[in-house]
Amino acid sequence: MKSKRIYLPVLCLMAALLMTVRGYAISPEALARGVPSLAPMLEKVTPAVVNIRVTKSLRDNTRYFYNGQALPDEIRRYFEDLPNFSRENRQVPYSTGAGSGVIIDASEGLVVTNHHVVAEASEITVQLIDNRNVKAELLGSDPGTDIALLRIEASDLVAIRFADIETVQVGDYVVAIGNPFGIGQTVTSGIVSALGRAGLNNENYEDFIQTDAAINVGNSGGALVDLEGNLIGINTAIISGNGGSNGVGFAVPGDMVASVMEHLERDGEVRRGMLGVSITNVTPAVTEALDLTADSGAVVTSVVPGSAAEAAGLEVSDIITAVDGRAVENSRDLRNMIGLMRQGEEVDLAVLRNAERLTLRATIGGAEGQALLEDRQEVIDSEFRGASLADSAAINGRNDTGVAVVEIIPQSPAYVAGLREGDVIVEINRRGIENLADFNAALEASNSITALTVVRDGRRLLVFVP
Repeated sequence: MKSKRIYLPVLCLMAALLMTVRGYAISPEALARGVPSLAPMLEKVTPAVVNIRVTKSLRDNTRYFYNGQALPDEIRRYFEDLPNFSRENRQVPYSTGAGSGVIIDASEGLVVTNHHVVAEASEITVQLIDNRNVKAELLGSDPGTDIALLRIEASDLVAIRFADIETVQVGDYVVAIGNPFGIGQTVTSGIVSALGRAGLNNENYEDFIQTDAAINVGNSGGALVDLEGNLIGINTAIISGNGGSNGVGFAVPGDMVASVMEHLERDGEVRRGMLGVSITNVTPAVTEALDLTADSGAVVTSVVPGSAAEAAGLEVSDIITAVDGRAVENSRDLRNMIGLMRQGEEVDLAVLRNAERLTLRATIGGAEGQALLEDRQEVIDSEFRGASLADSAAINGRNDTGVAVVEIIPQSPAYVAGLREGDVIVEINRRGIENLADFNAALEASNSITALTVVRDGRRLLVFVP
């Protein structure tokens, strides 16, 4: 249902800057006469916005050894109780940083913040509005959207509600709440300057709300709310040459935050699916060249063999106009929609092909766009330290060599060592392997520590698994 829109004079914004969070600068009598103030709304909302302090290790000089051989830090815990385990003295300098967060679920203690606020943190502390300090657990983080999810254990928490993003319009009054420069909770106000901003980082999933409400260093992870106190977005970035607010701030919209939260709470990461297509925007030049009538959508310029797109029947020159009924305005819309869906999720694609409108049923593919097999167990032939393995050729449908990690149990030895779903193992202890038979033979000949050479996103990595 469309929320009631509130229009207040500029005096409302001036009053917001003069008010205090814990009390009103305007008397109750004046408020009763209709003098505008944001204080009543903020009294309910500000307890849901928290300060975040993080401790980061800049350098770790500790070295671990077993039988005189150096051990990677990620596996040393498996050797600590053995008689031949040893370590050198450690000297660890630390740096600390500050940011903001928003309580989304009071009963579960869920707090949303930015990925860049907590990235590489060795310790995270959440300070509530009543000055309680609580240690936070990082449930998951997603650099692609710059969203992270924390959990705290504390009583009497206050959560904030999500706004209906579909009702947000350019010109709406908004309020930013956060912890700029680490000085403490601060409230600033402004309007929605633009919607659907992108291009700050083309590698990320961007659909920013732009605002002129003052956002400074430390506001990251804080709340952008409407005048009813509903969460429009999570403040994430500013454009500034000196790190100060120049009236151009950005927030991740609430619907994207909610979608990412589901992934992080369930899996600890966003396991993005792909269709396996290359796409471009619909432009007058494109529609003229294809002799089509379309004002919006994403044009398919290539289809990956063996991909989810091929399995769904997508063809080059198709224009995807909607996903599950949600309109696709351009290629960025399609990328954002598909990238926030789970692998294996089924969707309906509205497609314009020649002059015909079609609906194609697609199953979101793996991280490389490959179609997921109907029965994955048919090709899962081996288990290794919590990772399910299969011949890469059987998974990808090509003449690939190596062994693919099909599934992996979170916090298993393989996961802790650094293996991830989608990795392709091509060497064991520098010995090349073609398939699972080679893998098992090399594994039998390996020592207590197994060095795996894996291919991930086109890069070769070395992972040590005990």
